[in-house]
Amino acid sequence: MKNSLLAVMLFLMLPFHVGASPEDSVRVSLLTCSPGTEIYALFGHTALRYENKQTGMDLVFNYGMFDFNAPHFIWRYIKGETDYQLGVSDYFFFEKEYAMRNSSVYQQTLNLLPEEQEKLFEILKENYLPQNRVYRYNFFYDNCSTRPRDRIEDCIQGRVMYTENNAPISFRDIVHQFTAGNKWAEFGIDFCLGSDADKVADYRQKMFAPYYLRDALKGASIKATYGKQRALVSEAREIVSRSADREVSSPHYPSPMLTGWLLFILVLAATYYGYKKQKTYWGIDVVLFAMAGAAGCVIAFLASISEHPAVSPNYLLFVFHPFHLLYLPFLVLKAKKRKKDLYHLANLIVLTLFIGFFYLLPQKINFAVVPLALCLWIRSLYYVFLTYKRNR
Repeated sequence: MKNSLLAVMLFLMLPFHVGASPEDSVRVSLLTCSPGTEIYALFGHTALRYENKQTGMDLVFNYGMFDFNAPHFIWRYIKGETDYQLGVSDYFFFEKEYAMRNSSVYQQTLNLLPEEQEKLFEILKENYLPQNRVYRYNFFYDNCSTRPRDRIEDCIQGRVMYTENNAPISFRDIVHQFTAGNKWAEFGIDFCLGSDADKVADYRQKMFAPYYLRDALKGASIKATYGKQRALVSEAREIVSRSADREVSSPHYPSPMLTGWLLFILVLAATYYGYKKQKTYWGIDVVLFAMAGAAGCVIAFLASISEHPAVSPNYLLFVFHPFHLLYLPFLVLKAKKRKKDLYHLANLIVLTLFIGFFYLLPQKINFAVVPLALCLWIRSLYYVFLTYKRNR
């Protein structure tokens, strides 16, 4: 594999002109890969395939490469400084990889003129130069799906005319289409995305998802500068097929919704027991408010510092915020001394408003958040009630 990639890289540094080959010896295609099971593969993938029968070259240009071993990768990823790069591999290895994953690969052969094919290949070679291959990845606006589309448009002698899919759908709803089988991934993504993700995506913005790009190309045409029009795709077929015999059953973890309600039942039962004993059991509050505060730190960081798109504003900060963590020592101290705590009263008011009116917010809230908010709500309600009763 390494030797093959080295040969590819050395070859790309050499001058090459596809115009020297017969017209039918070169083929450029868009590859669309079906979703995988890993979280980074849930949305599928897009790549460009370049074939030259005369030279025997068959390469895949992939804008979705990243290096886990890069310095400070995790920290940079959280900050939104996500650097992806263009990778090149032999098609043979690309096909084997997706066949092993049991993912389908669809190929759409592009109906390009010889000079357009040559220009696209030159653009890809230039993009692969060490100083050009790394780019700042942006999940919604600049990713492994939008980059191949843009490179195709760059080589066209004219303009690409898409059949505009203007059915109203938000970025978040598109994400949900691909996370439907993985509720925890959906919950985690919803947790991080803010209200901007609920904006309606136009027909072009929808192409951040590989399947939407594939569908957009089906009815697309090229309007040449001299007025003639031709289809953008000359042939479409499945070149790697999923095997039904190799389908892997998903692990049966409790869903976020079920987990949330089970936690709420436990908290409610513990609170009721505490009421019978006339005790606060503040250890429960330490765990709940510490977890809520830690989650709030993540949301606050994403909303205020991270460069990730569509993470700010995030109305979940009404429920999960860093103040829970900062106030925790005072919360424990007042619980031990059985003093009034205005923090619980304020939290009770805010959570009551959030739970009662969250459907009016300009952000689609994952329903699994409701039982988690109720856990905090019931603890604050109990503390306010208990201190009021004692003071009477």
